[in-house]
Amino acid sequence: MVPHLKQLYALYKVLLGARHVRGAIDFETQETRIIFGSERKIAEITPTTRNDAHKLIEECMLAANVATAEFLKKHEIPALYRVHDGPPPERLEKLRAFLGELGLSLHKGKDGPSPKDYQALLASIKDRPDFHLIQTVMLRSLSQAVYSADNQGHFGLNYEAYTHFTSPIRRYPDLLTHRAIRSVIHSKQDTPHVKRAGAMTIPKARIYPYDEAALEQLGEQCSMSERRADEATRDVVNWLKCEFMKDRVGESFPGVITAVTGFGLFVELTDIYVEGLVHVTALPGDYYHFDPVHHRLAGERTGRSFRLGDTVEVRVMRVDLDERKIDFEMAEKTIAAPIGRKKRGSETAAPATQGKGAPAKAAVAEPAPAKASRRPAAKDKVPEAYRPSDAAAKNAELRRSRELKQQLLNEAKSGGKAASGGKPHTAEKPSSKPSKHRKGPPKAGSAPAKSGGSRKPKAKS
Repeated sequence: MVPHLKQLYALYKVLLGARHVRGAIDFETQETRIIFGSERKIAEITPTTRNDAHKLIEECMLAANVATAEFLKKHEIPALYRVHDGPPPERLEKLRAFLGELGLSLHKGKDGPSPKDYQALLASIKDRPDFHLIQTVMLRSLSQAVYSADNQGHFGLNYEAYTHFTSPIRRYPDLLTHRAIRSVIHSKQDTPHVKRAGAMTIPKARIYPYDEAALEQLGEQCSMSERRADEATRDVVNWLKCEFMKDRVGESFPGVITAVTGFGLFVELTDIYVEGLVHVTALPGDYYHFDPVHHRLAGERTGRSFRLGDTVEVRVMRVDLDERKIDFEMAEKTIAAPIGRKKRGSETAAPATQGKGAPAKAAVAEPAPAKASRRPAAKDKVPEAYRPSDAAAKNAELRRSRELKQQLLNEAKSGGKAASGGKPHTAEKPSSKPSKHRKGPPKAGSAPAKSGGSRKPKAKS
């Protein structure tokens, strides 16, 4: 047995070399394994490690699936292929914008990037400290694989034809592929790829009564069933993880931001592999802009930003078993951390937010310079943390804000006459709501803030 295993291992090295030459994409993802205790509850969640034995089996499986797809093509049998299209144009545009900010590029030609371009970029960034961040963004730029009778190849594996065949049968598409092969074996077709050892002839209609239209319908159904099965699996795992965390409410854990959205941050706890949401209203007091290009929420006033791949410390605030959701909030350690590096990120975020290329984005960025033009000259610089030393100072500022507001309203009504402050009227159209303020402490030259505390921060996309 040992000599055969050594020979198989030598074959694996050849297949692995061919994979690299072919340019198949090889992302380094982390999978986990749930270990249950005596009471059938999660005892721990551990990462799994792929060794050469796992990779050997995978390469053999890929070789069998490719050989099967080539067999079906040679015999002109309509079949169900595993199709993986290249990245959609809108995702590719976002990926290129993200890489451009980091001084990287994927492909500069007119045609879209190839799997080799993806793999070459992965190889060039493997020693960078932000490797996992870039890899995650690259992975999310790809489309999902589907089952289809129209063979369009497999982008990720860089195969011209690929199908699911390997035993034991895992899904219904595997069974359809087996039936297609069996229809050739039991036919009268003369082919050098089949050696019949007394196999009787069976009409194809009894074994494989499918045309392309029927297979396309089956492909859509199987693709939908696959998504539904994945969602059911995630739902069960999320419930188990919620049960695992329900006794840890109030505890703090280190984690990594795994997703950034307009409504908050998803954080995966380090060494526990449990994910939860930090809602935007639970972020440190500020008005946060959602920057989809850079995958971050950036504070408008403080310059603090939270980006995909950042390490943070969060506190478990709520566990909802019925909804399968876990809510976090930023721990004191994260809130008190210096924001110098975050500031540097926010300085580059401003042109990116304004320069998305869509008119709507320009509208998002317009209010900032408009507000700046209305501030009195004596209050050009506003401190990051606004803390009035006494009520008199605050009231004086509020009176100045009211007077400035009235001046702006009079200016708008008079059709552009100069305000009493002596500032010439510019071509910029004054805002119809000059007193509107975003989340955060009041700034000089702004409308008076309502008493009773600040409003909850929210993201702007």
